[in-house]
Amino acid sequence: MNERLTKIKTDSTNFWSSRTKKQKGAIFGALIAIIAFASVLTYFSTRTEMVPMYTGLSQAEVGKIQEVLAADGVTYEITPGGTNILVPAKQADALKVSLATQGFPQSGGISTSFFAENAGFGMTENEFDVLKLAALETEVADLLKQVDGVNGATVKITLPKQGVFLPNGQGESTAAVILTTAPGQQFTDENIRALYGLVEKSVPNLTPENIRIANQYAERYDLDAAVSGNGSVATPDGQMQFKKAFERDLQREVQSLLGTLVGPNNVLVSITSDIDFKQENRQENLVEPVDEETMSGIAISAQRITETYTGTGATATGTPEAGQVTDNFTDYVEGAVGNGDYERTEEKINNDVNRIHRAIQEAPYKIRDIGAVVAVDLPEDMVASSEEIISNITEMLNRVIRTSIDKEAGGDLSDEELANKIFVTVQPFLGNNAVAEPETSVIPWWVWVIGGVLLVAIALLVFFILRSRKRQEEEELSAIEEQQERIIVEDIADEKETEATVRRKQLEKMAKEKPDDFAKLLRSWIAED
Repeated sequence: MNERLTKIKTDSTNFWSSRTKKQKGAIFGALIAIIAFASVLTYFSTRTEMVPMYTGLSQAEVGKIQEVLAADGVTYEITPGGTNILVPAKQADALKVSLATQGFPQSGGISTSFFAENAGFGMTENEFDVLKLAALETEVADLLKQVDGVNGATVKITLPKQGVFLPNGQGESTAAVILTTAPGQQFTDENIRALYGLVEKSVPNLTPENIRIANQYAERYDLDAAVSGNGSVATPDGQMQFKKAFERDLQREVQSLLGTLVGPNNVLVSITSDIDFKQENRQENLVEPVDEETMSGIAISAQRITETYTGTGATATGTPEAGQVTDNFTDYVEGAVGNGDYERTEEKINNDVNRIHRAIQEAPYKIRDIGAVVAVDLPEDMVASSEEIISNITEMLNRVIRTSIDKEAGGDLSDEELANKIFVTVQPFLGNNAVAEPETSVIPWWVWVIGGVLLVAIALLVFFILRSRKRQEEEELSAIEEQQERIIVEDIADEKETEATVRRKQLEKMAKEKPDDFAKLLRSWIAED
């Protein structure tokens, strides 16, 4: 074994010393490339693909599921925020079934199934009331989660106290609801009325006035605005409700319009407005000319008188009456003698003008200004054309604002003024990342190219090593054959029978059969010598 190891060491040393610097560098580089390729291949082949098993859970429930997975030895990951759990893709379905048998997800509430599983005589009345209220809150929250756009719900209910003499209870029930809505979710008036109706019909002695519903951003869903849709603008409260309703309706229209372009969950819209609620009732009595160019009216009556006289030897005498207008007389000669003539023209026209009587009652409001802020999360296939999409969104908002603003209150806006009222930004929504589909691991093409090159280099290296070893083995075999040819070993079968040979055989036989006699014989031979 030592000889074989020594031979391998000697052969390796001879092989390395017989290589040139370029060959040594190539061998060294090939070994590094092989190690790198093996590392990359091992990384991609052993990497575990993680997929979300549950999303939107409470942190308390995530901690409970984490303990179960850790006890079972399952690999898991907690996403930033502590509301999502990632598990290996191959185990996701089996883990969901296994956790479902253990009652997960529980969402941190007590359902009515608790009473069926834990009913007993050891529970006090106070404990039963507390559990009953918790179960009712959980059931109402689960009911609200069935509405599209509601990812989670937290419900807090207070029930009237029951008395011996007042079986119907004292006071009324109240309910406060916090909804965790999807990114960009906008409820219509019909949706808000449905939410209020679900809560009202689920809790006894509960009226819509005692229900408060808001989302995770503390935005309140008011039933009054959803039911009436408009209020009296004569009061400050009515004006604020009208302003909010106008902004909400315009925001929904823009949200729906842009949602068809980039997706309903990829756009957020915020609308602000400035509304003039000043009301004015006035009467106008106007007098205007019929023809504004000549500032003349319409002739309703006209009188024209024309007189002419020509004579010889007549004397035109007389004195015009006092106050008589003589502008209409021509060629009037006083006290002249001889031939005479005159001409008199008189024209009287009665003109009338437009008399306008107006009783004006202006609208109860005027939209003076509108501002729009739009945030867009473009899908990957639309990122390349983001500038064009922003331009289209800006043009849409320009038209909406231009047609919504009152011309008298806001005036005719220029393109620059409209641009100052609109802001469009493109950025990813963090809320969408939590429920994004897991990315599948795809090996890049350059890895395959490098792998192919490394395989060719490895094949060439193995070929050269094998050929070198084969050449060495051939040289060793030839050397051994030469040595064998030099050594001539006589065949024992060809040995000739001589007297010495016969004597030796006898001595060997005697030594084996009669060792004592053989020893005596040897001593006698020694003594003789």
